[in-house]
Amino acid sequence: MAKEGSFHRYAWVILVVSNLVVVGALGLARFSYSLLLPPMQTGLEMTNIQAGSLATADTIGYLMLSLIGGALAARYSPRIVVTIGLALAGLGMLLTGAADSVLVAIIGRAITGIGSGASNVPVMGLLTAWFSPQRRGAASGIAVSGASVAIIGVSPLVPRIIASNPLEGWRICWNIFGVITLGLAVIAAVFLRNRPQDLLQKNAENATSQGAPRGLFQLGQVYRSGTVWHLGAVYVAFGFSYIIYLTFFNKRLIAEGGFTPLEAGEMFLVFGWASLLCGLIWGAISDVIGRKKALILVYLFHALTFTIFGLARSETWFLVSAILFGLTAWSIPAIMTAYCSDILGARMAPAALGFITLFFGIGSAVGPSIAGAIADAGGSFVPVYLMAAGVALAGAASAFLLRPAIKIHSEMVGMQPAQSE
Repeated sequence: MAKEGSFHRYAWVILVVSNLVVVGALGLARFSYSLLLPPMQTGLEMTNIQAGSLATADTIGYLMLSLIGGALAARYSPRIVVTIGLALAGLGMLLTGAADSVLVAIIGRAITGIGSGASNVPVMGLLTAWFSPQRRGAASGIAVSGASVAIIGVSPLVPRIIASNPLEGWRICWNIFGVITLGLAVIAAVFLRNRPQDLLQKNAENATSQGAPRGLFQLGQVYRSGTVWHLGAVYVAFGFSYIIYLTFFNKRLIAEGGFTPLEAGEMFLVFGWASLLCGLIWGAISDVIGRKKALILVYLFHALTFTIFGLARSETWFLVSAILFGLTAWSIPAIMTAYCSDILGARMAPAALGFITLFFGIGSAVGPSIAGAIADAGGSFVPVYLMAAGVALAGAASAFLLRPAIKIHSEMVGMQPAQSE
């Protein structure tokens, strides 16, 4: 029989693989879209509204599978759901690269979103089974930094590929990202384990399914909890505002800031480096001061960041905004992951995270289309970013009204008391 310590050692393997899953599911599948948007718009002759629609299609796919993926992971196997999700994301990127019309591109982005939701949500929930409540925030933060790792890698790569092949460069990029993500799916299948007990049980999947009736009952408790719905409402503000910032980041710099595509890529790289440790930092802060207070602080930082980016007229202020957002970019998903585990326990955390991600997805789905319509109508992205700042402030206000986790936990039947706010 394996020793207790071996579980802790393998937890770091789980953390590394989870980080790689996020590299593919978010960094390559979703966040690289901002860098590829300008050449895609040219190549497919898209308006800003159509460009926003591609991002919306991606998010709707993510939205569809975030809830289902989290529930399936809680009911069956996070490892299987994550692997299939990453494979779908990779195939979706390959289809996007092959698109010869806006419609095909939308379908490709929707499939990519489906794969992203099916892999990202379960893998974040899986971490809660491997780390104690005192380390969940930091562990979740390390995992979400996979998005930063991807951005750091693609920011210098994408502009150079496009510069060497202006007409087909964006297609080449999507093909490269798709192949990499398919490779990450193989890594997830080989190394992920659903829980520490899987290292001892040869038939872990059967052992998991034996607890299904109780799990199904608890799923109902998750979906009926008013405070879980409140947590989802807080998450809406992040989905709506952050996706606007990232989707039109390069577009604003190039069309209104006087940046060349290469300079915009370099600015995106600065953001990527700044965001590398943000999840770890804010996840650890939330372990100390509580999830609620950490959420409020991050939303206030986001409101400031979006305002600066909207009003900036010089490279210095664009740089300030990129760095500030980088320092807080992935912190809210990390805090939400830890929050769900605090209030519901490790087993039901994927289902809860998937449920609140439904709200996040709604915000992300409508944000780019609304922003694109405003930019087309007004001929500027300034009001778009000021709107995003206002929504972030609303997120801070909503987080302020959250009850302590121990009170939220009292709504759930048959759970252990939560240990942090």
